Amino acid sequence: MVVKVAVIGAGPTGLVTGMGFARRGHDVVAVDRDPGPPVDGSPWPRRGVMQFHHAHAFRAQVGDVLRAEAPTAWDAWLDLGGEPIEMPLPDGRTVTAGVRSRRETFERAVRSAAVGQPGLELRTGHVDGVTVRGGRAQGIRVDGSDLEADLVVDASGRSGRVNRHLRSAGIGGECGIAYVDRAYRLRPVASMPPMTNAVAWQGNYSGFMVLVFLHEAGIFSALIIRSTANRDLLGLKHARAFEAASSAIPGLAAWTSDDVAEALGDVLPGGPLLNVYRGQRGPSGDLALPGLVFVGDSVCTTTPIFGRGLATSLTQVAELLRLVDEHGCDVQSVGEALDAWDEARMRPWVEDHIAMDHAQARRWAGDDIDLVGRLPSDLILAAAARDPSIGEVAGPYLSMQALPGVLDSVEERARAVYRSGWRPQTDPGPTHDELADVVAEAVASA
Repeated sequence: MVVKVAVIGAGPTGLVTGMGFARRGHDVVAVDRDPGPPVDGSPWPRRGVMQFHHAHAFRAQVGDVLRAEAPTAWDAWLDLGGEPIEMPLPDGRTVTAGVRSRRETFERAVRSAAVGQPGLELRTGHVDGVTVRGGRAQGIRVDGSDLEADLVVDASGRSGRVNRHLRSAGIGGECGIAYVDRAYRLRPVASMPPMTNAVAWQGNYSGFMVLVFLHEAGIFSALIIRSTANRDLLGLKHARAFEAASSAIPGLAAWTSDDVAEALGDVLPGGPLLNVYRGQRGPSGDLALPGLVFVGDSVCTTTPIFGRGLATSLTQVAELLRLVDEHGCDVQSVGEALDAWDEARMRPWVEDHIAMDHAQARRWAGDDIDLVGRLPSDLILAAAARDPSIGEVAGPYLSMQALPGVLDSVEERARAVYRSGWRPQTDPGPTHDELADVVAEAVASA
């Protein structure tokens, strides 16, 4: 049976959804205010999509879903320069652990594949709302005209407002952490600086954190992550202050010094980071609206520290496609089953980030580790430096092959490590207050 699908939002979540449905023979229209990348190859502004311009990590799940549901997008991504990260296995085989790429490279690939997908129409316009008949979604209204659909998919992202009033508040909110980042390119003669893992380098300091996400063709993004509780690092948004701070942090200087890399643009300040989960239900506890489903950041938003955003979004897409394969136009069953899956598979990641980020902000403020409540996941993992047996569950958690609950089995071992008085060591570099002085001096001299 052919299903008419209307997708709100033509970012990667909406477009992969649309391609997946179209490849199954369904009729799909995806609507977005953004007309797509300029045909002359000039920069794509993507107004209203803050994360488009910032650092990204692409986990293995992103490639897995593309290869299964939108293989032309996967091929286009590689053609545009996406670099698969191949990891060796003990048996001699290799596995793709992720892809090095900028967000713009990824979105251009997905968009180009969607444009050429039979059965998928991309329409530029503003979605005014969802039309309702008989207590269920009947389509969407686009710039005053009705577009009928059997199923409406809201992939409008965390800032989408058209259907927000239909849903319960969910859990989470601002996490107390913000960041600034800047893109660089390694110079041809430079050696690769140290990496913490295949995707990123991470530095932990007294009162702040630093990340470097490696993209394609030697391009990378450097992030300095701070607490929002004080304002003395706000000056990092200025290029001179960011450069001075980068030089003062030895681990970051190894990436950003002039003889290693060149800056590719301005410093990009990001707003306060969010950890938010909203399922498929409204305030009454029933589905927000039968025939309307939500996928992507509108369901699960997490801070970028672990690079989980696109992985959680596209695994939701894969599950929605599977459920429509199973239930067809029984939109009540699709919505109920998707909500149950979201509760079981998406909510734990948001709760995990809420606990970690709030605990991190408290430690940055000077609090010691709370040994009474549940230990946050990052501290459980850190304790493996003292008790290596804890590391036996690190791989499945870090690769998202297992949910955060996999760490429960080693939490007491980690608690024992911290009760002994051991604490994770910070990396060599300035304290928060020392970095604040560097930033203030750079801003004053600008």
